Amino acid sequence: MSEALSTQVKTALETIRPYLKADGGDVELVNVTEEGIVEVRLTGACVGCPMSQMTLRAGIERALIREVPGIRRVESVS
Repeated sequence: MSEALSTQVKTALETIRPYLKADGGDVELVNVTEEGIVEVRLTGACVGCPMSQMTLRAGIERALIREVPGIRRVESVS
């Protein structure tokens, strides 16, 4: 993972983090692949939450694609 891309993703995640924390959850960056796939780990209340996939796609993925050029998808890993 390139350091510049990783920094951009981390910065974008910081804009999302307050919304996750308001509901007792959080997100942790695991990896950014050369193909533009961001791997994250949902933590706290997000683990096992039935809405976590919606949060991942509609919240996290949408924000990262909008904010960071080259990001194509976000995947949740354990």
